[in-house]
Amino acid sequence: MLHDRILCELDTETGERRSAGGIVIPATAAMGGKRLAWSRVVAVGPHARAVESGDRVLYDPEEKAEVEVGGEVYVVMRERDIHAVAADRLADENAGLYL
Repeated sequence: MLHDRILCELDTETGERRSAGGIVIPATAAMGGKRLAWSRVVAVGPHARAVESGDRVLYDPEEKAEVEVGGEVYVVMRERDIHAVAADRLADENAGLYL
């Protein structure tokens, strides 16, 4: 990967979802507004500062570029297009909101 680019696995669980109450929501159901998606990072460029391989990232699926490598579909994005990072290595650090 070059610069601040990030390669992520495409989430294969984008089909049916289950609500907190146990109701099955089909993949064809329309969502009101934008829905962000989680994905696992496979590779990062040398200038990516806040993301490492193996982290889970939150991003907007409408603003993604897909690429097929070895029969697998991946998502390529810039680090600045990520909304959140979830990683075990970040659990010990103080996390907070910065406005």
